[in-house]
Amino acid sequence: MARTTSSSTGGPSAPRNRTPQPLPRRRRTFGDFVKAFFAFVALAALVVGVPGALAYSVGWPLPGGAPSMDWLQQEITVGTFINVLTVVVWLAWAQFTACVLVEVKAALSGVGMPNRVPGAGGSQLLARQLVAALLLVGATAASFAPGLSQFGQSLEGNQKPASAASAQQTPGGLFGQEQAGSAASAVAEQAEQAAAHAGSGTAKDGDTKYYRIQPPEGRHHDSMWEIAERHLGDGRRYKEIYQLNKDREQPDGSRLSEASLIRPGWIMEMPADAHGGELVEMPDEAPKVSQDVKEQISDYAKSGDNQQGGGQQGAGQQGGAQEQGGGRQGDRDTAHITLPEQRPSAGGHGQQETPVASSGSESEGFSFGLPEALIGAPLLAAGLLGALGRRRRHALWQSAMGAVGGRRGMEPPTPTGGAADAQDALLVGADPEGVRLLDLSLRGLAASLAEESRALPTVYAAWLSNGDLHLQLAQPAGRPPAPWQLGQDQTFWMLSRTDAERYEDVDTAAPYPGLVSLGTLDDSRLLLNLEAVPGVVSLSGREADRAAVFASVAAELATNGWSDRMTITLVGFGQDLTPLAPNRLRHLDDIEALIETMEAETRQRRGALGAAGHDSVLTGRTGPAQHTRWAPHLVLLAAEPTGDDAVQLAELAADASRLGIGYLVGTESGDLPGAAWEMEITPEGKLLAPLLGLELEAQALPEAQQRAVVELFVDADPGEGGGEGGGTGRTGATPPFLVDVTEQGRPAVYARLVGTYEIIGLDTPDGERSPLMHEALALLLLHREGVHPRVLSSALWPRGVTEDVRDALIARLREWLGTEPDGSPRLRADRSGRLTLAKSVVSDLDVLRSLYHEATQGRGANSRAVRGRMLTDALVLVRGPLLSDRPQGRYAWLTHEIIDAQLPLLVADIGLALSEFHLEKGRAEKAIEALNASLNSAPGDERLWNELLRATHEVGDPARLQQVAADLVARSGARGVPPRTEALLDELLPAWRSGLTAVS
Repeated sequence: MARTTSSSTGGPSAPRNRTPQPLPRRRRTFGDFVKAFFAFVALAALVVGVPGALAYSVGWPLPGGAPSMDWLQQEITVGTFINVLTVVVWLAWAQFTACVLVEVKAALSGVGMPNRVPGAGGSQLLARQLVAALLLVGATAASFAPGLSQFGQSLEGNQKPASAASAQQTPGGLFGQEQAGSAASAVAEQAEQAAAHAGSGTAKDGDTKYYRIQPPEGRHHDSMWEIAERHLGDGRRYKEIYQLNKDREQPDGSRLSEASLIRPGWIMEMPADAHGGELVEMPDEAPKVSQDVKEQISDYAKSGDNQQGGGQQGAGQQGGAQEQGGGRQGDRDTAHITLPEQRPSAGGHGQQETPVASSGSESEGFSFGLPEALIGAPLLAAGLLGALGRRRRHALWQSAMGAVGGRRGMEPPTPTGGAADAQDALLVGADPEGVRLLDLSLRGLAASLAEESRALPTVYAAWLSNGDLHLQLAQPAGRPPAPWQLGQDQTFWMLSRTDAERYEDVDTAAPYPGLVSLGTLDDSRLLLNLEAVPGVVSLSGREADRAAVFASVAAELATNGWSDRMTITLVGFGQDLTPLAPNRLRHLDDIEALIETMEAETRQRRGALGAAGHDSVLTGRTGPAQHTRWAPHLVLLAAEPTGDDAVQLAELAADASRLGIGYLVGTESGDLPGAAWEMEITPEGKLLAPLLGLELEAQALPEAQQRAVVELFVDADPGEGGGEGGGTGRTGATPPFLVDVTEQGRPAVYARLVGTYEIIGLDTPDGERSPLMHEALALLLLHREGVHPRVLSSALWPRGVTEDVRDALIARLREWLGTEPDGSPRLRADRSGRLTLAKSVVSDLDVLRSLYHEATQGRGANSRAVRGRMLTDALVLVRGPLLSDRPQGRYAWLTHEIIDAQLPLLVADIGLALSEFHLEKGRAEKAIEALNASLNSAPGDERLWNELLRATHEVGDPARLQQVAADLVARSGARGVPPRTEALLDELLPAWRSGLTAVS
């Protein structure tokens, strides 16, 4: 996409609404007047002459009254034919006249692109050219025409017309809108000259208008779109405000770097035609502005004057670079990637509506030391976080099923150092909802096409832009199935976020599993479909920079949520990423091994496609074998191949897109045989693809973050034995936070989380803020090791929040919790800045863990009476699922937690220990009672059912044992009874299979 460019008639990106700077006058030639004369004659003939001629020669073509049925049987005469033709000409005239009015209004206002007249097409283009030619000369008379003279005074001397800026937002449409942009620029130039001749004088600094970003009201946050809509009359003009204020230092010392990231208290310089009561025009005399604000606005105005020249130069350089890149697009016959048309999201307000925006709306400099590489990669973070949660849950169940006589590791190891920062960054940056909607949208599209017996189109890229999903097709594929719509042209299929949210799960294969994030451009995130590229994708740049991009691609492909089966082959990687997804990732030693492997894979896939009768893997994915065949194989070769190896790789990649194989290859020189798409990563983090017309903020995973993420996965693997959760002795069962469970250990604040949420020891806070503060306290109670402030804000406000709102909540929470007897606050921050609770703030989950620990490893280990009492007290605390009454739409952060797996296992452990305690004394009924109580919270725990069978067998009632077996079989469903349970039933009740029918 072409960015804003600077030229002799275009506006710079620096502040543009100060003293008008007259541009060099362009002398009107005789040819200009001739063109204007003929344009006037043509417009007069078409707008006035056509209806006059029709009225004079034909008259009114329609019948004078309602026709009778006999009219339909009459012979068609020449008069009838002429009347029908006259109606058609009248309609064409009306449409052309509407086009002329629309174009004149847009040219005179200088705001926005002209509205499209439905069905006009060439008529509107003709009207645009005639109006532009007429106004090109007509503007020279602005000083003699009052209306046009006033129009000239309303435009600033160096302000760029919004129509040209809007045209740049339409990739592939620049040529069609070039004439409109040049015409509008000419009108602006003439209007500026007329304003100068009208003697309006020079504008004073005090005449410049400013707007101060307002603080949020509830969940509503100010946004540039709404500011432009209120004060400029068109939200699409937010880019003008952005260009005026980009990179200028704000009162808090930070700078505006993205249009969606603004903060309360910032000052925005406004275009000259801004209006509204919230604007400040003369800070020195404004009655409603404090002295501090006046000084800030004054300082801000001076910073604009100092930066104006530099901004113009920068814009010109940027424009030149883009023009150069655009000029190269036709140099090579290759697939092209363009940015979809921008449109505002439904929510606005600069919140995280899509994976593009970083959570929390916080700019760099306020990261609290968290790795921005993970925070700024929402799809990658969501994939890693989901995979990590699954790994930890698997470790819990594996430990539980392998335990004999008790749990081995209720808690995963607490990360420290870089791993802790990486985990916090994942929690802050992850956008699981965005991943879910992307997956639903793609699978829904595949299912709809299959119902219509249509093949999946080849997709080169996907853009996530302002909540919408745009698929860029390799070639037009007709009209997409509803609710998908055609985008800016026939090669774009678009789905709005609102329509995506209506999708439900469908049983179909993932159609485009090779999509992977490369970076962002403005407010859009690009996902490239590696398996669809017609050849090799090469990446050049410094080795460390390339390695960071390769690692990001590998990690996202290995853990993403929009694919099923996949093979990812890594060659030349320094960091072993296999722990992220051992079933997907594999490392090969060298290029020779890779070529040997891929030659065999290519032969096998060609043969399989031929035998199945498919043209490509895409057609195979919609067939009956969709879940078992045609999974992509993506090769990431970080080391540059040379000589014959490079040629062989190019030959293999020539037919790879049809086979579902993709190649991303690193290169030092930037020249690789068979490279269809060439990209470069710069030291500044820019991903450049000149032939594709792209300049992205690259998504990368630096080496430090690679190590930290791998450490999280290794520690979560019980087979590694790397942490408390992976041990084999009872020492691993020690919870991270123990409370005093004696009579003397009464807490100051007690929260009941297991079941309905209740708090004892605190007054209920303000009604409107109570749910939010309760949720914040629950998050802190479930993380006694501490919660990063950014993790807290992203959990409570998944769509983003400003720092002042977050800090205000923390302050209210600290005040609500109160202080200890020594005066220290119960909510405090540790050395790393993480928020922690005092030991006097306790939850029933803390007590539950402590009671079980004391009963099995503490005082209860040597005292049977103490053990029985503590286990009984612990089981009484279980009142239901965790936070069973939580309101819908809140506590979404629980999906990242493993407490939903920990709590049932803990309750099962308590039930098993209490059952063992009673069976030692032959109290089978008491043991059955404890087991049934535990099954209410952990109905799927195989250990509880096995112990229930044993305890029921001790009662000596075969009919009762048969009933328990029937209940167990009914709960097992289609999966069947687990093997160990089946063996136990064979031992305790040999005839259990034949007796099930009689019992049921």
